[in-house]
Amino acid sequence: QVQLVESGGGLVQTGGSLKLSCAASGLTFRNYAMGWFRQTPGKEREFVAAISWDSGRIIYTATVKGRFTISRDNAKNTVALQMNSLKPDDTAVYYCAADFLGGGNSDSAPYDYWGQGTQVTVSS
Repeated sequence: QVQLVESGGGLVQTGGSLKLSCAASGLTFRNYAMGWFRQTPGKEREFVAAISWDSGRIIYTATVKGRFTISRDNAKNTVALQMNSLKPDDTAVYYCAADFLGGGNSDSAPYDYWGQGTQVTVSS
């Protein structure tokens, strides 16, 4: 059974930092590109960042470029999202997702598995 479990969310002030982690199990992790998405109530799920299986391709949405860093450790089956200079607009539930044989995609449709999400709240 495939599981993606996010952790590291919480409440932080504007300008602060958080590091999200996603632990994967039940799959051959190196066969999957990984992505982070976020969602706020009443809005569509939004792409944040993605990384290919070998970290050779990394992409970000424009609003987080230069502030967020995605990384992965294939030996530990984990993907992380370091978030710096956080803004209230970054408040959302953050989800990690796995895309089998993907190259790192900003579209949510190709992703095969999703975690349950972790809440990030940035206070002004």
